Amino acid sequence: MTTQAFTLPQRTLMGPGPSDVPPSVLEAMGQSLVGHLDPSFVTMMEEIKDMLRQVFLTKNKMTFPISGTGSAGMEFCFANLIEPGDEVVIGINGVFGTRMADIAARCGAEVVKVEAEWGRIIEPAQIAEALNGRSPKLVAIVHAETSTGALTPLDEISKLTHDAGALFLVDSVTSLGGCPVRVDDWGVDAIYSGTQKCLSCPPGLAPVSLSPRAMEVIAGRKTVVQSWYLDVNLLANYWGDGARVYHHTAPITMNYALHESLRLVLDEGLENRWARHETNHFRLKNGLAEIGLGIASQKGYQLWQLNAVTVPEGTDEASIRKALLDDHGIEIGPGLGPLAGKVWRIGLMGYSSSEENVGRVLAALKALL
Repeated sequence: MTTQAFTLPQRTLMGPGPSDVPPSVLEAMGQSLVGHLDPSFVTMMEEIKDMLRQVFLTKNKMTFPISGTGSAGMEFCFANLIEPGDEVVIGINGVFGTRMADIAARCGAEVVKVEAEWGRIIEPAQIAEALNGRSPKLVAIVHAETSTGALTPLDEISKLTHDAGALFLVDSVTSLGGCPVRVDDWGVDAIYSGTQKCLSCPPGLAPVSLSPRAMEVIAGRKTVVQSWYLDVNLLANYWGDGARVYHHTAPITMNYALHESLRLVLDEGLENRWARHETNHFRLKNGLAEIGLGIASQKGYQLWQLNAVTVPEGTDEASIRKALLDDHGIEIGPGLGPLAGKVWRIGLMGYSSSEENVGRVLAALKALL
């Protein structure tokens, strides 16, 4: 029996990720394969690092993509910065703050949890209270909480963190490329993201950036980094300057895709790209209001690229999502944790953030509700 080639349906991805990918990114992945130490690939690596610095708005030398999804970027940061017994303060207002705390604990950290209701931001006053009388190694915040649609401002929390002598670690998986992320201006010491959200690249790489201060802390470790695969000291020999030393076989075609997606981001311009996400968020928000729906996350701090839409009382939210997928070819996401069954998560990320897509999902919801 001969197995036939698998054909996938055409979808419009408007959930919490992945987002739709521009045709030129998919075309880039179809280029001829070269070796992971081929001179042409090394040239591409350098261009990727340079473009990532521009997108992160940083001059950090140690800026490159981890071979793995955004969660690998999260683990990379904690594994390199934390040693057993270190105290860390972590803001938890959704799934990904919870995951941060889990990974930090697995690295041997003493975790101080600063918690907020899901859908609300982490307030600077909460961080100040947690820092009072403590000297933690780092403070970690999820900038854009994908599970709730809340955007926590970072500048004041960064100042509190540095005043306490700690490093500032940020999750920008959903924010990078979709709203302002200013690594140097905000004093971020360690940051990670993912390719599949507002960068509109397939999932599989995790852009990261470490400040010189973070690298000094890593250089002063008393214990070996617990993860061989994610040890920045080893990765620097492959992604750093000078002669390349084999560490692992990089996902070559994924880097083709990332190079093209970053090129498109910078060709559009960061300010223009942020404005597009903001405009389409308000198009969606206003259209939802016309059919009696609203955004569940905290007013004034609602993400442009991920909209947590309140499910009307008595509505079978799963059946609506199924009908959107089956009848309209549109994927949206369910709520998670305490928000399960209470919200739909509608993503307007990267290539998926368009006036046409807003109109399509609004028309479909209006027909189904």
